[in-house]
Amino acid sequence: MDSTQYFLVAATVTALCLLLALLAVRSIAFCRGAPESEGGDSATSAAKRVCNCVCSCNGGFAVRDMVVEKAAAAAVAERATGASMMEQLVPEITTHALSYLDYPSLCRLSMTNSLMRKAANDDNAWKALYHKDFTLEQDSVTPANGWKAYYAATRAIVNINAEFFNIIKERSIQAMSHFWRNADYVKCVHASGELFSGYNAVIQSWQLAFNWEHGVNFQVRDVRARVLTDMAWVTMKTFIDIDSGPFNVTNVFEFHNGRWYMVHHHSSVMLMDGEVEQQLVHA
Repeated sequence: MDSTQYFLVAATVTALCLLLALLAVRSIAFCRGAPESEGGDSATSAAKRVCNCVCSCNGGFAVRDMVVEKAAAAAVAERATGASMMEQLVPEITTHALSYLDYPSLCRLSMTNSLMRKAANDDNAWKALYHKDFTLEQDSVTPANGWKAYYAATRAIVNINAEFFNIIKERSIQAMSHFWRNADYVKCVHASGELFSGYNAVIQSWQLAFNWEHGVNFQVRDVRARVLTDMAWVTMKTFIDIDSGPFNVTNVFEFHNGRWYMVHHHSSVMLMDGEVEQQLVHA
């Protein structure tokens, strides 16, 4: 067989494939465009349109009738109960399924439709997410405005607390000045043990710390936050790449004029198990 014959065979096969594809497209279009019978049930008509192609290919009406019957029965049952499949799920199952979502995903889910909004705003789902992202220590807490609002407030405080450490890394005295509340009762206890009381003394202490010749790299771990109406406190551990660490740190914030301000910072060297026993013996 020469090259011309190969070409003719290939062209013929291609033409047959195109013809079959055209027939398939026309068949699908015909099925989707089948009109509803006047006065007929909409659910039954819809089911007929969906399965006409499949049933005609199977060479009979038995399969079509069965599909139409089941689809119509499902539609009637859903209209009778007024509930969709999502609404018929056991609440515990829904909460467990939503617990696998993170904060952005749960927020996006609530914006899809009214049913998803109801599921995503469920208080148990936000409680589970709070325990996953933050801590189990507050399992007995009953937030006044629900767990969703409490989660948002806790996340805001945790972000603000992280901003505090970014300011230290950048050694920006201007940013630190805006971070603290300008009040006489604010206090700061540095890791050295020195206590500074009052806004001016606190900011001056940070100016001295930032004038230190070398910057400090550290990691913050075990962050725990508690938020009330206008007060919040955060405890954590910081690990610094110098010999005098790690440290226990407590930061206290106050909500004033629409934003959170730091009013107290306390840092102290974390005692290891052996050091704790020695101190107990000396005491």
